[in-house]
Amino acid sequence: MRLAVPRAEAGANVAIWYNSNKKALDEAANIEKTYGVKCKAYQVNVTEWEPVQTAVDEIVKEFNGRLDVFVANSGIAWEDGAFIDGPLDTMQKVLKVNLDGTLFCARAAALHWRRQKKEGTTVDGQPLENFTYGSFICTASMSGHIVNIPQQQTVYNASKAACIHACRSLAVEWVGFARANSVSPGYIKTDISAFIPAETKNIFKDKIPMGREGEPEELKGAYLYLASDASSYTTGIDIIVDGGYCAP
Repeated sequence: MRLAVPRAEAGANVAIWYNSNKKALDEAANIEKTYGVKCKAYQVNVTEWEPVQTAVDEIVKEFNGRLDVFVANSGIAWEDGAFIDGPLDTMQKVLKVNLDGTLFCARAAALHWRRQKKEGTTVDGQPLENFTYGSFICTASMSGHIVNIPQQQTVYNASKAACIHACRSLAVEWVGFARANSVSPGYIKTDISAFIPAETKNIFKDKIPMGREGEPEELKGAYLYLASDASSYTTGIDIIVDGGYCAP
């Protein structure tokens, strides 16, 4: 939900997706009131193709008949230690949300971008103005580049590495109608890392050159860049925002 705010600040209409956290409904209302844009929350199961496609189609019809930017931000952590001892059903859940969900979102969005570029109209047949390329942005992770220490999270790391490479591949497939990029946050103060004990956080903070976890707001610039025409010649890249963790 926090990633919706910078886009609203920039004047964009925003659709927020959530699974079970109904705080999204209040957040959408607050964004709409604060920034004077259209903002609505939708409950979507990203682990299945049909709900994703249905939601994207519904939102496009409701939001001026067009799609410009899609941020695939759904993700869950692996909290069960070594993979060899972890539950396989959790493995499947992590992969379905982090990887399958990203690919379903990419496919549903790209179908609209391809049509928009080919036909030059909104979904209801009106002239499509100021559209050059769609922009797909996936939230990956620095864990797709390195192996975290001391955490053991093979499944999560593999899912995020796959997302990064999927965006690179889609960037080539979509040339002509959409761009595909990813953002790889490091340790950020969000709910996804709330399960990590304080003593473990002290260990990984020593490995971050900046010596601290990032604030969610510090991701804003990367997403706004990739969502805007400032990145019109940028596709197939991954932007790491990690306080220097991956630099050494």
